[in-house]
Amino acid sequence: MTGPVHFEIQVDDIERAKAFYTAVFGWTFQDYGQMTGSPYWGIIAGAEGDPGINGGLLQRSGPAPADGSGANAYVCTMEVADYDATEGKILAAGGQVVMPKLALTGMAWQGYYLDTDGNTFGIHQPDPAAK
Repeated sequence: MTGPVHFEIQVDDIERAKAFYTAVFGWTFQDYGQMTGSPYWGIIAGAEGDPGINGGLLQRSGPAPADGSGANAYVCTMEVADYDATEGKILAAGGQVVMPKLALTGMAWQGYYLDTDGNTFGIHQPDPAAK
């Protein structure tokens, strides 16, 4: 069974969002831009061993959802043992590729998909040799 291991928040103003989440939840941030190849801040949401998962903060890739629209949610990522096999299952079940497999240098393989209802989710296979 696979559960969420990472979440992402897309924002219009990264510095404003960092200030907000620091003030409200005490989250801290680490610059992961070198690993991702674009501006990306890792969210440290709690101490090691505390319940919950860490996440990421990044620039929104499209317009913000309009006021009054349906669910406006974070993107969750599931850790998998075999990226390619999991992608095959996603596609066979009717899912679609949003962002193909990419290397998070020295960390993992990552990609994003749509489920059959148009919800975005990620899969993540740890691999220190990824490049």
